[in-house]
Amino acid sequence: MSDALNPYQSPETAFVPVKPLAAQGILTEAMLIHLKGASPWLRFVGILGFIGSGLTVFSGASIFLLVPLAAQIWDRAPGSEPFSAVMGMVFSGSVGVYCIGLGVLLFFLSLFAYRFGEKILSYLRNGMEEDLETAFRNNKNFWKFLGILCIISLAFIPFLIIGSVIAVAAAALF
Repeated sequence: MSDALNPYQSPETAFVPVKPLAAQGILTEAMLIHLKGASPWLRFVGILGFIGSGLTVFSGASIFLLVPLAAQIWDRAPGSEPFSAVMGMVFSGSVGVYCIGLGVLLFFLSLFAYRFGEKILSYLRNGMEEDLETAFRNNKNFWKFLGILCIISLAFIPFLIIGSVIAVAAAALF
């Protein structure tokens, strides 16, 4: 084949990478105002998340301490005599593990949000670009972590549906 122009070839353009605005030191006044307005809210939400995380972990630990009481309650339930101790332990244990796990996950989400707000404030005070980079890294980590949690939650939906169908079928048989 010759070196003639191919009419079916994709057009070619010179690729010139564009530097991000922060790398050029160009942040508009509006951007700075929006960052300044977001910083206190991010820190506030982070602190509330820390409090909620602590209360959730405390609730999970309390549930573990109440496992013997749950077993006694299951003992009194009519028709559950053969399974009473096991059901009380399984129910309390699973709720306790769920609460503690949820508290730990909430802690990390709160940490990323709080750090994002803190580093924005630090950037606005001293103008160091490293603080802005760290702020946006924490923002990325927050959304990445939340996205992974969403994917994991969506993966559990089929198991919950199957478990619900099995539980209803088992309840209908007995």
